[in-house]
Amino acid sequence: MALPTSTRTWRRTQDSKSIELVTEPLPQSLKPNEVLIKIHAVSLNFRDVAMLHDRYLVSVIDRGVPCSDAAATVLAVGSAVKEFKPDDYVSTTWVADYELGERSGAMGGDIDGTLREYAVFTEDYLTLAPAHLSVEEVSTISCAGTTAWTSLDLQKKFKVKSALLEGTGGVSMFSLMICLGAGITPIITSSSDEKLDRIKALAPEGKILGINYRKIPDWDEEAKRLTNGRGVDVVVNNVGEATIEKCINALRPIAGTVSLVGFLGGVMDSTKKPSIVTPLMYKGARMQGIMVGSKEDQQELCAFLEEKKVSLKPIIDKVFDFKDSVEAFEYLYSGAHTGKVVIKL
Repeated sequence: MALPTSTRTWRRTQDSKSIELVTEPLPQSLKPNEVLIKIHAVSLNFRDVAMLHDRYLVSVIDRGVPCSDAAATVLAVGSAVKEFKPDDYVSTTWVADYELGERSGAMGGDIDGTLREYAVFTEDYLTLAPAHLSVEEVSTISCAGTTAWTSLDLQKKFKVKSALLEGTGGVSMFSLMICLGAGITPIITSSSDEKLDRIKALAPEGKILGINYRKIPDWDEEAKRLTNGRGVDVVVNNVGEATIEKCINALRPIAGTVSLVGFLGGVMDSTKKPSIVTPLMYKGARMQGIMVGSKEDQQELCAFLEEKKVSLKPIIDKVFDFKDSVEAFEYLYSGAHTGKVVIKL
C-alpha cells in the first residue's frame, strides 16, 4: 500500500480564537524511532477549548494542532521502533513519559496534537489499544481515561470502596466506568436530575449513586450519608479550589485522597487563608495534583480495560464528523454534554 503524502489538519488560528482546516505534506521518510499513524477518531477535553477562550493555564505553540486523544492504526515504523508494527491498533498518549522528574511535550499544547488524518510521532507517544473497544471508545483513553485511572489510585494501600466524582464531564464519566469495573461504588454529582437519572440507568439500581448539588448544597454531608456516615475513599475534584474544603469533609476519617484534576471553578486564589490544612492533617488525608499520568499509567489502564472487558460506549455523548470539528468544539464549550465528545474521521 502506498503511504499518504499529505494530510488534512485542523490548526488553531493565528489569534488562537478558533481552528481552521489546512492541507499539509507528510514526511516521506521516518526517523528511526518514529511511527506513521492513520487517525480514526479524536476525543475532546476541556483543555482543547480552554486554549481558545483564554482559560488555559500554560502557554501553547502558535497555530498548533489541537487535541491529545486519538485512536489510530500504525501504517509504518522507523528502523529502531520496537513496540509497534504496521496494522497495530493504538492510542496516543498525552505525554511520552515521566522520567527523573522531567516531562516531555504535551500533545496538543506545546507540541502538535491529533486533530488530523495522519500524523508522525515517536513511539513514546503511543500505546497498544484494547482490541475489544471501538475507535470512538479508544479515542477517550489518553487524557480523560488516564487521568481517571491515576485519580482513583487503585494501587493504594487502603482498598477503595467508594469514590465521589464531581460533575459529569469526561474524567468523571471515565472514572465511573472504572469504578463499576473494579467494584467501587461511584457517587456522581450534577445540577441536573435528568443527567443523574440517565447515568444511574447505566448500571443495576443502587450501583451508581447521585447527588444534585443544586438541590443539596451540603453535598459533602450527603456523600457521608450515602456511605453510612463513613465518607468516601477518593474524591475526583474537577472544579478546583472552590470545592476543596467540601471534598476533604466528604472523605473517610483517615487516609482518604482528593485528586485535583480540573480548573472549571478557576485558578487558585493566593490571598485565601489556608483553612484547608487543618482538616487535611486531622484526617491524615492526601491531596494530590493530577497531571494526567505517564505512558506506563496508560498501559496499566489499557490492561485493566482489556482484562475486565469494560465498555466505554456509555461515556460517548456525541460524535461529530471531521469536517464539523468547529461545531464539536462549540458543543463541548457549551457544557451541554455528559461524558465525551468525539470527532470521527
